[in-house]
Amino acid sequence: MRLLICPGIHDPQLTRQFLDDLTGDERWSDRHLECLVFPAWDYPAYSALHILHFLDRETARNDDRAIAWIAFSAGVVGAIGAAWGWQALGGTVKAAIALDGWGVPLYGNFPIYRLSHDRFTHWSSALLGPGRASFYADPAVDHLQLWRSPATVAGYAVENDDCTAKERRTTALDFLLEILLEF
Repeated sequence: MRLLICPGIHDPQLTRQFLDDLTGDERWSDRHLECLVFPAWDYPAYSALHILHFLDRETARNDDRAIAWIAFSAGVVGAIGAAWGWQALGGTVKAAIALDGWGVPLYGNFPIYRLSHDRFTHWSSALLGPGRASFYADPAVDHLQLWRSPATVAGYAVENDDCTAKERRTTALDFLLEILLEF
C-alpha cells in the first residue's frame, strides 16, 4: 500500500518536517508504506486532476493500487476529488485523512478522518462530513503547526459511533499513526 501526501500552499520545508515527525516515530518502522509526496510547490495543491496525473506517473510500474491519503489545507480540496477519481478509475482508497480541510465537504465510500487545529474548526468542519473519527487540538495551535509538527499538538480524538462522540486525550501524531497502523 502507498501513502500519498498532499501538502497545502506553504513552504515545502513544513512538509519535510511533517514527514520527519511521521516517519521518525518507532511505530512507523514496522509499516511497509511507500510514501509519495505530491509536489504542490510545482502544481496547484487544490487540483484533483494534477494529483491524478501525478499518481498515474508514480504508480504505472506497480500493480498495487491501494492508497491512503493525507492532505493538508488547500491540499484537502485536491485530495478528496482525486480520491473519488482514483476510485472511479479502479483504485482503492484505504483512507482519506484531512488536516485542517476547513470548508471542504468530505464524503465518500471510504474511511474519512479529520484533524483540526482548534475546536471551532473541528465543530464547523464536521457540518460538512464528520468522518469516521476526528481530532482537534486543545489548546488551539497555529494552522501550520498542525502540519509542521503533529507530535507537539495535543488534543482530543473523537470517535463517531452510534450518534455519540467519545473523546480521549492524545496527540495529532498518535491519532495519525493509529489510523495508519490499521492497514
